Amino acid sequence: MTSLAQSVKHTVTSAFSTAKVADLDGITIDTTASAAHSGLTTDFASKVSNTDTWLKASDGSTSGPSLLEDHIGREKIHRFDHERIPERVVHARGTAAHGYFRVFDDSASKYTFAPVLTDPTRSTPVFTRFSTVQGSRGSADTVRDVRGFAVKIYTHEGNWDIVGNDIPVFFIQEGIKFPDIIHAVKPEPHNEVPQAQTAHNNFWDFVGLQPESAHMVMWIMSDRAVPRSYRMMQGFGVNTFTLINANGERHFVKFHFIPELGVHSLVWDEALKIAGQDPDFHRKDLYEAIENGCPPKWTFAIQTIAEKDEHNFDFDILDATKIWPEELVPLKTIGEMVLNRTVNEFFPETEQVAFCTSHIVPGIGFSDDPLLQTRNFSYFDTQITRLGVNFQQIPINRPICPVMNHHRDGQHNDQIHKGTVNYWPNRQHVGQPVPPEQGGYVEYAQKVQGIKQRIRGAKFQEHYNQAEYFLNSLAPHEKSHLINAFAFELDHCDDPVVYKTYVNKILPNVSLELARVVSEKVGGALPENPSNIRKPHEKRSDRLSQMYYLPKKPTIASRRIAILIADGFNSTEVQAVRTAFAGMAATTWMIGQRRGEVKADSGPSISVDHHFEGQRSTMFDALLIPSGVNHAKALAMNGRTVHWVREAFGHCKVIGAIGDGVSVVQHAVTLPELEFADPSGGDGIVNSYGVITTGKYGVTGAASDIISIAAVPKGFVANFAYELSKHRCWQRELDGLISQVAF
Repeated sequence: MTSLAQSVKHTVTSAFSTAKVADLDGITIDTTASAAHSGLTTDFASKVSNTDTWLKASDGSTSGPSLLEDHIGREKIHRFDHERIPERVVHARGTAAHGYFRVFDDSASKYTFAPVLTDPTRSTPVFTRFSTVQGSRGSADTVRDVRGFAVKIYTHEGNWDIVGNDIPVFFIQEGIKFPDIIHAVKPEPHNEVPQAQTAHNNFWDFVGLQPESAHMVMWIMSDRAVPRSYRMMQGFGVNTFTLINANGERHFVKFHFIPELGVHSLVWDEALKIAGQDPDFHRKDLYEAIENGCPPKWTFAIQTIAEKDEHNFDFDILDATKIWPEELVPLKTIGEMVLNRTVNEFFPETEQVAFCTSHIVPGIGFSDDPLLQTRNFSYFDTQITRLGVNFQQIPINRPICPVMNHHRDGQHNDQIHKGTVNYWPNRQHVGQPVPPEQGGYVEYAQKVQGIKQRIRGAKFQEHYNQAEYFLNSLAPHEKSHLINAFAFELDHCDDPVVYKTYVNKILPNVSLELARVVSEKVGGALPENPSNIRKPHEKRSDRLSQMYYLPKKPTIASRRIAILIADGFNSTEVQAVRTAFAGMAATTWMIGQRRGEVKADSGPSISVDHHFEGQRSTMFDALLIPSGVNHAKALAMNGRTVHWVREAFGHCKVIGAIGDGVSVVQHAVTLPELEFADPSGGDGIVNSYGVITTGKYGVTGAASDIISIAAVPKGFVANFAYELSKHRCWQRELDGLISQVAF
């Protein structure tokens, strides 16, 4: 990290403090070189003079037996042997950051009296953890999977946990099926294969026999399951909760987080490669954005349904396999969440944080959502297993408001209670219940009647309407990616019964055309009597496509731009474009033949961040090649740099080239459909399928460039940034160009 980046990191970290950060400061030990130290000690504070050699019985010339007496050595090894705790059964692989939550006004007061949702003067600390679901703690970030989106909100009334995902629905309706879906999606029991993938027999066997999963499977096969960044994901509470207002009226509610940067994904080939090239890609991305002064931000919105309207829909609003279509239940934007501080130490913060759906505050309640009912029990139970019954005393989990009760003892109890009573009622009136008018939690007085039986309501029996609704709503390139995802996954199933069942029984009820296309790729016959399958409704919603969430004001903030150079590059151009991109909060990375200094054709040399073999195009959002005769020749003759360009083109990324650099792109991607600027021409711009080229770009061009993000006749940076703000050039794929290039 450069000294400038270190300075930015220090400034950002120190500038954003919350009540929770201050709480953690009290147990934070400074181990940096600049901190004042008294030297190495044991856990019981005895100073250690030697931590490198075990105590032995030795004559000084030979080793001799090691002595069990060495209490320093034994402590060091014992502590090491017990460093690990049980990893999470699901969501084991994750990363997290601190930040704050606030509401814009008191507009939600018509639904709830919870101050965290109604008091705009508050800035409430949060700790948010993102994760994959299937894989172990050591699996890769970019696998095809649901992403956990869990938010711990440290309110003045207690902790409120929103334990959500980046997909608004789930595989199952009933929590009793949790063990089955997780067993099915995890590595198969006979050989522990595959890791962090759904592309295997057991998963597809389960979902092929469990039609209620059809909607969720459509989302998993979509681009939503391979996000570009945690910062570019939506977050959903998934379950239906309730809000209670000051008048005692109840509304059903769903919670939404919408990213400021838009909702964007990797392409599948890219995700596969990054999993091997940089398994920590998403984790690094989150830290890099915060440390470079681009803290991720989400708008917070709610959907509400009055209690009297619960049954006015053709689906059950308590069914976790269904969304509430926004056309029927509009979103109400009420606040925002910003993550602006990385963790100081991974284990005590990210690994030991414990989320529970049962953690709510007055003004927020539960519904009869059967999946939520089980999660309330299961999450609390699993935290006790993983962290012990006193897990809520762990610093990252403890509230910022006072805690007072008569819970005592247990493993890892860290609290000392001063007093003579530990029960209620008691003669001293210590720890007495709090009346509702003083903030005590009161359950909503819901009328309940029924017969004790195992049953699901009639509306819980319909499984395909919303699966089709999602499919119909996808943009053409998104639909193509979904088809290819089904083909990839089912191709990895070597039991014909598995893939034939899904193609024959499930997919036709979602879309007969989808089933036909997938069956052609993987095998499996279509139903013999198509008249027996569900009739399509052909409804759609723009809001289910990621394209809907492109920022209204184009931005390239935090985007990573690789500038490829060799000896003889044009340093004036490079300095000009780097300055312009920095002004738009994007980061530029110099990639060269070697790490270290690369000589310019004139002017100062530039220090390269990475060499061509050390990083790949997959780690960047766009490529740029400046001019320079010798530099361009060297790049064109280097097979790896040619692959950089071809791979970026194949992944639909923006590619920019100036002057002699244009010839490098022409050499790498020889397609008649592409148009290029004359390398020896003027400063006019040619944009051909997201390949932005110009003949020259110097001081004069930079001065006249419209440093804004827009498609304009002139202005290389403006046009490059505009294409990049759209994330990818999907038309390149739709017109068949990428299928002609080997990458």
